[in-house]
Amino acid sequence: MNDDSSQLDDEGAIRMAIGDLRLAHQDLDAAIQALEAGPSPDQLRVARLKKRKLNLRDQIARLEDRLTPDIIA
Repeated sequence: MNDDSSQLDDEGAIRMAIGDLRLAHQDLDAAIQALEAGPSPDQLRVARLKKRKLNLRDQIARLEDRLTPDIIA
């Protein structure tokens, strides 16, 4: 029983982390769009933000994989 409640706590923490990462991903997307909309966007800064955005997407995918149970076919 204790393992079940611990697992639920871990699942809740993972879901919260996913939510935080998704919010950060959206913020980066908005920042990238704003930079690109400017008169002369700093391409190096845009590239760095895009790299961070991809890193966040990878982190989200890894956490989502932890929530999905392994199914042996």
